[in-house]
Amino acid sequence: MLALQGAFARHVEALRRCGADAVEVRTAEQLARCRALVLPGGESTTMLKLLGTFELVEPLRAMLAAGVPTFGTCAGMILLARSVSDGQPDQLSFDAIDLDVRRNGYGRQIDSFEADLDVKVIGEPPLRAVFIRAPLVERAGPDVDVLAEHEGIPVLCRQGPVMVSSFHPELVDDDRLHRYFLDELAA
Repeated sequence: MLALQGAFARHVEALRRCGADAVEVRTAEQLARCRALVLPGGESTTMLKLLGTFELVEPLRAMLAAGVPTFGTCAGMILLARSVSDGQPDQLSFDAIDLDVRRNGYGRQIDSFEADLDVKVIGEPPLRAVFIRAPLVERAGPDVDVLAEHEGIPVLCRQGPVMVSSFHPELVDDDRLHRYFLDELAA
């Protein structure tokens, strides 16, 4: 669990409820020992600065290139996307999933909302999703599997070992998405 900034504590709790040995990662040495990784929601610009400060940019890039299973939520989606609009002019993205996203595409903090999503890989009942200053998927590449949509827009996507969500699954009492990540991507 990348634990530099953002909503990492709730992810750790969800992963541990699913039986994972969730470790908070803040150094390259800790990152090197991970068999899977979650990049939480938070503020993507701050996360990028902290990744640089803690010298984690290149180790994370290498980890993603090696195919380590990774789940990015909200800001994590922004970091993992191919390209980012409405970011800083020099916005870094790791190009781990073929998505173009717009930062805060659903609006400001005041525009936050919840919605029930049909997620084909976890079945019924619908998953309650919390969107807070969420990124908006503007384009999904042909090899991206869209696992859930909200009003026709992809909000949960997977490409190979990388899964991303526009929303915060850690903020609801439903661990099915974390369980899917552990069982299907990180197994």
